[in-house]
Amino acid sequence: MEIRFENLKIINFKSHRDLVVNFGELTKITGDNARGKSSIPEAVTFTVYGTDVFGGKLDPTPITYAADETLVQLLLSVDGKQLLLGRGLKKGKASYYINEVPSKATEFNEIRDQLFDKELFMSLFNPSYFPNLQWEKQRELLLRYVSSPANKEVLKALPDAQAEALNLKKHSLEDLEKIHKDNKNKKDKAYIAAQSRTKTLKEQLEQYAPTAALDSLKIELNKLVKERNEIEKITDSAGEVNTRINRLQTQINSMLQDRDGMKSQFQHLKNEQIADSCRVCKQPLKDESLTAAEEDKQKRIQQFKSQYDQSVIRRKELEAELSELEYIDVSEQLEKARALQEKIMPIEREISKHKEYEYRLEQVNQAEKDEMETLKSLNESIFILDSIKAFKSKEAELQGEKVQALFETLSVRLFDIQKNGEIKPTFEIEMDKKGYRKLSHSEGIRAGLELRDVLCQQSELIVPCFVDDAESITRFKQPKGQLIICRVVADQELKIEAVNE
Repeated sequence: MEIRFENLKIINFKSHRDLVVNFGELTKITGDNARGKSSIPEAVTFTVYGTDVFGGKLDPTPITYAADETLVQLLLSVDGKQLLLGRGLKKGKASYYINEVPSKATEFNEIRDQLFDKELFMSLFNPSYFPNLQWEKQRELLLRYVSSPANKEVLKALPDAQAEALNLKKHSLEDLEKIHKDNKNKKDKAYIAAQSRTKTLKEQLEQYAPTAALDSLKIELNKLVKERNEIEKITDSAGEVNTRINRLQTQINSMLQDRDGMKSQFQHLKNEQIADSCRVCKQPLKDESLTAAEEDKQKRIQQFKSQYDQSVIRRKELEAELSELEYIDVSEQLEKARALQEKIMPIEREISKHKEYEYRLEQVNQAEKDEMETLKSLNESIFILDSIKAFKSKEAELQGEKVQALFETLSVRLFDIQKNGEIKPTFEIEMDKKGYRKLSHSEGIRAGLELRDVLCQQSELIVPCFVDDAESITRFKQPKGQLIICRVVADQELKIEAVNE
């Protein structure tokens, strides 16, 4: 889009009561100081934005005379179509005009904002505007029209290992960084804990270190166990005999005691008197009853004798069995077995230590494996985070080269690399290795014009360019679009000359 200034009508604006400025391809504004030269470009920015040429507050009211109302109208040509914008001020109240039609501020602003962005317009109109912006705004405005290098382009410029580590198809760079920063923080702590656990388990493992080979211990144990088992066969067999003897003696003694009791019972039964009367009804018993009672007594005596005889027979059998058994003394064998067991126990403990050692060795091996896996994950995240730093650094480098290629004499720094390798956005304009603020007035104008032309080319927007203090520079590159220059000429009244060549 190309925007041209056709003319500017000024009524009661600062030092100008009634002034019409017709613009050409080159518009020269000359005159001595305090002749109103700078008020002409200020009238332009006042019309469009209500500010001075640096975007600051502007009081347009007359300086040396009184007037009720200020009015400025700017006739623009937008790609060949004319647009008349006007702004007035009466008793502190602003008024707006579009093609001479009174309009609301919102309507005026909407028409204007459809044409151009404020920061861009001001930077293109006044080459000294851009360098005086905050660096964040300067950076944003310049990069607004310069695309960042494509991810493929950046990855191609990285070492293969780093490029392969950055899977940007699955996650964005920002998400990938969040994922691995979080994993690094977790694995940092987990790795410290894993190292501590491995160290503790290794220290515990040393306490269970066997002092003898497992195979030799097993051979020795088998030999001793075999000897002990042979002795236990003897002692077990002897124990069965001795137990039988003890059981028989106990049974016989019990039966002898029962015999003495039975003798006493038999004597009592034998001496039992037959009652001559019924035990219940107290009636005298008849002969048949007495005979029956006597027969019952004899029957019980016979039964008791039979029971007694059987007990005697059984006792004799047990005594006969006992007489055939001989008590076996195995105290010597038991002592040998005890001695062997005393030798077996420390060997079994040593073998148990082998088992405990193997168990704890497995724990150590697992802990070392976990530690290595944690370290692997940690190192992977560290490598990816370093690769992200490298990506951002290379991206910044490529973008810097891309931006730098737009300039002929200026150099622009877009990033600073911190001590930790992080990329920090910045913006610094330099000419001949000098920062903008260290440039002379003429160098500053030339720098502003070069910046202005880059913005013009990148945004594809052409607006008139105003150069103040043109007498301070002997030559400069013709900017794109109309050129308006203000030059001080001593002892000369205000003169405006439009040149269309």
